[in-house]
Amino acid sequence: MSHRVRLSIIGITAAVITFLSVGQPAFAHGFTSVVYAHVTAGDEGHIRTTLKLEYDLFVASAADYEDDDQLFQTGNAAFEAGDTKEQAAALNAHSKSAVKYVTDRFPVSLDGKVCTPTQVGDFTMTRQEGVPYAALLLDWTCAGPGDDHVLRSGLFPDSEGYVTSTKTIVTYEIDGRAGSAALDAAHPSFSLGQSWYERFWEFFSLGAEHLLTGTDHILFLLALIAGSRRLREIVLAATSFTLAHSVTFMLAALGLVDVPSKVVEPVIALSIAVVAGWYLWRIWRRGGHAADLEAVEGSHFSLDRAGWTRLGVVFCFGLVHGLGFAGALGIDQAWSWTLLWSLLVFNVGIEGVQLAIIAIVFPLLTVLRHRAPTAGLWATGAISAGVAAMGLVWFMQRVFGF
Repeated sequence: MSHRVRLSIIGITAAVITFLSVGQPAFAHGFTSVVYAHVTAGDEGHIRTTLKLEYDLFVASAADYEDDDQLFQTGNAAFEAGDTKEQAAALNAHSKSAVKYVTDRFPVSLDGKVCTPTQVGDFTMTRQEGVPYAALLLDWTCAGPGDDHVLRSGLFPDSEGYVTSTKTIVTYEIDGRAGSAALDAAHPSFSLGQSWYERFWEFFSLGAEHLLTGTDHILFLLALIAGSRRLREIVLAATSFTLAHSVTFMLAALGLVDVPSKVVEPVIALSIAVVAGWYLWRIWRRGGHAADLEAVEGSHFSLDRAGWTRLGVVFCFGLVHGLGFAGALGIDQAWSWTLLWSLLVFNVGIEGVQLAIIAIVFPLLTVLRHRAPTAGLWATGAISAGVAAMGLVWFMQRVFGF
């Protein structure tokens, strides 16, 4: 197969993947929503929940649920105007519809009996990850003896058609117990007396699911794998990426770093294109010959200047990806060690999936390279070309909005 034909194959692969990527969402995290709930003890027989809900989604869902067209019109106008006072006023003017939606979708029960909710104060406005959120305080009267409080969340379900999935992140401090949980359609409820291993599994699963559904993060990882010809390369690259995104993940989640998603998302897309393009550039320099590239890589463990530069680039982009991971939770409340532990477990879930992908894909590419060096070279080149093309498409979409 001639060099020109091989380049044509790479170009066709890139074009096909680019075409397919146009239909993908420009913002990988923009079609999900996160609800934040904090539970505390009230007077005897009462508990209180403070909920924070994404404003425009809340207005649309509550208006549709209660057939309240006026709420939708005034709430949407306030959202478009960007005036937080008008946004709060729109909800307070239609509090019956708004509160009904929340209490029906987020019931609290005690030993199987649903508690009675009462709104405390007015709706207020806050922001999470740069997005307007409405805050609602509810006091729940729970009749009868018992201590097994159960929370169930069905807020913003897929059936409404506004988002593809919703996570409800719950933190609680009640009766000397403190903890956190993650609720979704697969696991919609939990008991405040939940065991530590149940909480561990919930946040581990949440982290694993976030990586699996975050197409941009998976493509970045594939670019690292395709561009690594030896085990030490992928180990060093993956370690660099892990260390970097772990640092910014924790800093962002703790509220010490706050970078707008409109900056984070385009850079994540650009990182995909750069890391994949790096390997294509190495292939181009060697004229597309596997033997030449193998010779350049060498068999010794030490890294040359290009190797260290690549690790530095991966580390820097890893810092940005960590901000993207943190955006999945976006909690900026007062911290407890229990909640910090849950966030670490979330990160472990991300790492578990990352290692699984490396363990599956890298050996397959290694076997191909050893049995058919030229075919392996052009296979990884085609993958890198497609990934780079998709990264560039997403970058343009996220910067220019098309």
